[in-house]
Amino acid sequence: MDIKLNSKIILEKEFKKTMKGYSVDQVDQFLDQIMEDYDTFDKIVTELRAENTRLKEQLQTAAVRKPQPSQPVTNTNFDILKRLSNLEKHVFGSKLYE
Repeated sequence: MDIKLNSKIILEKEFKKTMKGYSVDQVDQFLDQIMEDYDTFDKIVTELRAENTRLKEQLQTAAVRKPQPSQPVTNTNFDILKRLSNLEKHVFGSKLYE
């Protein structure tokens, strides 16, 4: 996946001239457009590589840090017993106290 062309290679490319060849001006104009596109692509690739590196570093940093619990777990035995009592009242109702 190597890039074989860049704007300098495109600019310096010379074609053989023949009697029934292409218009030199049209070829030059088209090559100018290709050079502009290559420069744009190169800029985009450079930006994306930098962003990729930055995101990888963020991911590594996030993976190293241990996640802090958002709220401490405060279920005590009292809380569990209270919930169990409420559940029993709801399920068994008045039969619980008979």
